[in-house]
Amino acid sequence: MVKKLIYTAGGLAIVSVFLFGRDAASYVGTSIGWVTDSVKDSVPLEFEIDRARKMVRNLVPDIRRSMHVIAKEEVEVAKLEQQIDRAEGKLAKQKEQILRLKDDVDTGADTFQYSGRRFTITQVKNDLANRFERYKTHDATLNSLRDIHLARTRSLDAARQKLEGMLTAKRQLEVDVENLEARLKMVEVAQTASELNVDDSRLGRAKELISDLRSRLDVAERVVNSEGAFHGEIPLEPAASEDVAVHVAEYFRADGLEHGSEAERKRLAERAP
Repeated sequence: MVKKLIYTAGGLAIVSVFLFGRDAASYVGTSIGWVTDSVKDSVPLEFEIDRARKMVRNLVPDIRRSMHVIAKEEVEVAKLEQQIDRAEGKLAKQKEQILRLKDDVDTGADTFQYSGRRFTITQVKNDLANRFERYKTHDATLNSLRDIHLARTRSLDAARQKLEGMLTAKRQLEVDVENLEARLKMVEVAQTASELNVDDSRLGRAKELISDLRSRLDVAERVVNSEGAFHGEIPLEPAASEDVAVHVAEYFRADGLEHGSEAERKRLAERAP
C-alpha cells in the first residue's frame, strides 16, 4: 500500500513537471492553498465559533500550569530569602569575632584568654587567619545567593507579568467569542426575517387580472360609443323632426285614440312629414 502511494505521488510529480515545467511547484502550492481556502470557507460559522470557544477554554490548563510554576518559584525564592537572611546573620557574627581577635592581636600581648582557656599570640593569629578565609568564602557565597535571588526574582516577575497577560488575553478572547456569537445570531435573525416573506403572488395576479379587465371594458365602451359616431354611408335625407308634440300625436293615433280639436289635427297633419 505504501509503495502504491509512493509510486502514485511520484507519477503525479512527474506529470506536473511535464505539464508545468519549472512552475510545477508553484501550481501545486497554489492549488493546495486554493483547496484549503475553499474548504475553510465551507465550514459553518457556528462550528468555527465553537472551535474558537474550545481553544480559549483549552488555555485554562496552560494557565494553571503557569500558576503552579509561579507558586513553586515563589516558594523557592522565599526559601532563598530565608537562606540569605541566615547567611547574613552568620556573616555578621563572624565579622564581629574577627574584629575582636584583630583588636586583641593589635594590643601586642603574648597570650590571650578566651572562655577560661589561654592562647598564645601565634594561635590567635592562626585562628584569625582561618576565620578570615572562611569569612571571605561565606561572603562570596552570600553575594552569589544575592545574585541568584535577584535573577530568580526578575524571572518570577516576568512570569507573573506573562501570566497576567495570558489571563487578560483569555478574558478578551472570551469577550470576542461572545461578540462573534452575538453577531452570528443577528445574522441568523436577519436571514430568518428575509425568509418570512408573505406569498402575495396570487394577490398580484388577481390585481393584474382586474386591471386587465378594466382595460378591456374601457376599450369595449369606447368601441360602442364610437359606433354611433361613424356610419357606412353619407346621409342624404334631412333628419326627422324632433318635435315632441308630433311624436305624442303619432303615438296616440297609432293606438286608435282621437283627442284634441280639428285645428290641432290639422296642425299635426301639416307638421307631419
